[in-house]
Amino acid sequence: MDWSLVLASQDIPTTIALSAEERQWALLVNPEDYERAVEAIRQYREENRGWSWRHPWPGQEITFHWGGAVWCGWLVLMHGLSAVRFPAWKSAGMMDSAAVFSGEWWRLFTAISLHADLGHLMTNVATGILILGFALARFGAGFGLLASFVAGAGGNVAGLMLYPEPYRGVGASGMMMGALGLLAVQSVSLWGQSRKAARYIMSGVLGAFMLLVFLGLNPATDVVAHVGGFMTGCLLGSLLALAPGKLIQKKSLNWAALFCLGALCAYTWWRAVA
Repeated sequence: MDWSLVLASQDIPTTIALSAEERQWALLVNPEDYERAVEAIRQYREENRGWSWRHPWPGQEITFHWGGAVWCGWLVLMHGLSAVRFPAWKSAGMMDSAAVFSGEWWRLFTAISLHADLGHLMTNVATGILILGFALARFGAGFGLLASFVAGAGGNVAGLMLYPEPYRGVGASGMMMGALGLLAVQSVSLWGQSRKAARYIMSGVLGAFMLLVFLGLNPATDVVAHVGGFMTGCLLGSLLALAPGKLIQKKSLNWAALFCLGALCAYTWWRAVA
């Protein structure tokens, strides 16, 4: 499978086939492409020496969790309610530095559920379903969502500290970058287990950082909140990654984390609209 992707990247048509005589898998290429195909595979193997080590992950039976889509459904619902039925919610729940400094700390959390417009919402939903889906599969639905939500609040704290007053904002992009931070450090627990572990850890961190650059460093967006959410996610993800795998995948504990998330959302919104 890896070799077929290598050949596809070099525009060499190939077919994966099972040899009936030898019962072995093989790649079929056109005769005129044979030499070029062999050279591409040789180069691939040369560049990827030392990457054969594999390590089992907790929750490895799933690679994607649809709980991220459920959370994005909540964001859609909140946008619909705040835009149509309860327009006062936006001013009551948005991130406002002056209000937070005066004691309305709950805005750090309520602002995550609000969006400026439909385009803003759809951008976060499109990225959130994917990033949250992978983060929840790795760390558990409860722990993954709660950590991502807290990371989103961490992004708002970064904006509170670094932007000159007045600072106002809404959106779940800091939370999505927080989930990306969780994924960036998911392999830190491998440190010291093998001489090859450092390469896997650094490849994850650098890969996530490149996605942060691509998704979160647009000057027209809230860059500080994005970076703050990402860094907070890295911190929380490191703590989760170092915890015993069976612990973070335990259903009862994940349900408890989901309960804490629901209680935090409910309490902060109650404070905002009361």
